[in-house]
Amino acid sequence: MRPLKHGYTNRTIGDGAVVRKTYAGPDAELRLDRERTLLTRLHGRLPVPPVHEADTGTLTLGFMTGVPGQELLDAGRAAEVLEACGALLRRIHGTDASVRGAVLVHGDYGPNNLLLDPVTFRVTAVVDWEFAHLGDPVEDLAWCEWIVRMHHPEHRHALDAFFRAYGEDAVPPWPVRQAAMLAKCESLREFCHRWEPNGAGVTLWRERAAATAGWQE
Repeated sequence: MRPLKHGYTNRTIGDGAVVRKTYAGPDAELRLDRERTLLTRLHGRLPVPPVHEADTGTLTLGFMTGVPGQELLDAGRAAEVLEACGALLRRIHGTDASVRGAVLVHGDYGPNNLLLDPVTFRVTAVVDWEFAHLGDPVEDLAWCEWIVRMHHPEHRHALDAFFRAYGEDAVPPWPVRQAAMLAKCESLREFCHRWEPNGAGVTLWRERAAATAGWQE
């Protein structure tokens, strides 16, 4: 088993057959249970890893092939990656988990949590469902946009492909999206404060919120 790339909150290791995710930080057991439940319900309906086993603090999943979206994005295929992101997000928001105007929100949606076939750009897996919940579609739309603007600003132009694939008529205006980005930054600042009061994570998310507040459409 070796550590997998692009993990930030939890310890994730794999061997090419299975992936073991050990949760860290606040509400670890709740986040594990949420992800286990959703992956079980969504398996066969969306491209998600199969659940093999759930132990105290650790979820064992089937290994999924594909290249992380951010790697393909930085390899110059931003339009293809973000088009795939938009089309798949529309499917997620259209699942029958949606009730009374609320939809199934992934909670950390973006190319960072997608695996894709590097030739066809078909999404082979959506991972990291621990923050999923019922909510407003703008949460995922805005956060995918935030991921690109913050971590891959040179590819901002390709966000047009993301919004087109999702359905431009369903995308809220910029002020609504920016407000959703700021709300997410604040929730992550609070998460970090619960984990390490006034620690480095708290400072980081304050700085990111300030940067986000200065963005224009």
